Amino acid sequence: MNKKYTKILFTIMLAAVVVLAGCGANQEPKEAVKSATSKATEMTSYALTSKVVINNLSISESEDAPEMSMVLAMLKDAELNIDGVFQNDPMQAEFTLGVELKGDMEVTYNIPMVMTTEKLYVKVPNIPMLGIPETLVNKYIELDMKKLAEEEGVEWNPASMDLTKSQQFSNEVMDAVLAEYDEATYFKNLEKDAITVPEDVEVQQIVQFQVTNENVKEAITILVNNALPKVIDIMSKAEYKDMLQLTDEDLTLFKEELSNTDQNQMAADLEELKDHLTINTFNINTAINKDGIPAYQEGNVDVVINDPDTKETMNLAMTMTNHYKDINKTPEFKIGIPAGDEVVTMEQFQEMMSEAYSY
Repeated sequence: MNKKYTKILFTIMLAAVVVLAGCGANQEPKEAVKSATSKATEMTSYALTSKVVINNLSISESEDAPEMSMVLAMLKDAELNIDGVFQNDPMQAEFTLGVELKGDMEVTYNIPMVMTTEKLYVKVPNIPMLGIPETLVNKYIELDMKKLAEEEGVEWNPASMDLTKSQQFSNEVMDAVLAEYDEATYFKNLEKDAITVPEDVEVQQIVQFQVTNENVKEAITILVNNALPKVIDIMSKAEYKDMLQLTDEDLTLFKEELSNTDQNQMAADLEELKDHLTINTFNINTAINKDGIPAYQEGNVDVVINDPDTKETMNLAMTMTNHYKDINKTPEFKIGIPAGDEVVTMEQFQEMMSEAYSY
């Protein structure tokens, strides 16, 4: 697949992720999403369920590459799930990352994780093909982030694990990005029964953000020329720069790359893309509850790219959902903070793995 078209596709996907990551009485749709995003930062605790499902991933020429065909078959209907609980004071979060691969080599892995202000605990999964010693399976690897920073000779920055600040950052980014998009072109209200939402979500309003074949060129141009410079300005704020562990040199480089964008070439590329990109579906639906919080979101993507040079066709279809529940209620931590014999340090883990493979 021509790299130029692949890069543009991923740029479109980035725009979707930004919208999905952020998003009361009925308001104008654009203002409703911005208001709900701001309201979300006030959540002090919640349970979260997120899912990404690859409904289709195909490349027309893959039948000539058996290995590629096998990989694509495994990824079709693959699912990535996150189920977790969070509270901000004291900061504690636990979540389980689930990966499901389909096809002839169907496998399912679930990896529980726990996060506190300074530590991350990751449960060692039982994956036979990796040859993990039985003595390590189901143990929690303790990652002391403060200690690791000191060992690397850098100053420990608690902000890097501040989930509340991360949410505030997302809110500012969302405001900056949405402000650049015309409401009449990209936003609209949906009827309350237009999408299926979880039973616990009391829907007040549903807003859809949509990109179509007709406005995709404009959408990408707005993202690159108008929105991203503002996002970099937000990243440059002291509190966020520390959280993202960015240096002044990093930010200068980002700005230079944006300012060096060849506008004529980008316009030509986007004009050409219109002849080779088909957007069957590209939307983000945000269900705002009676408290003005974006309690449920779903993203739907179905695009086809025809490469004029290789005559290759790629189709990607996927759905993404994000569901908040038990908002501001006392969280129920099922795992708790691992301790005692169920914990191994990173040094112990590396030593035990080294012993297992030294034969």
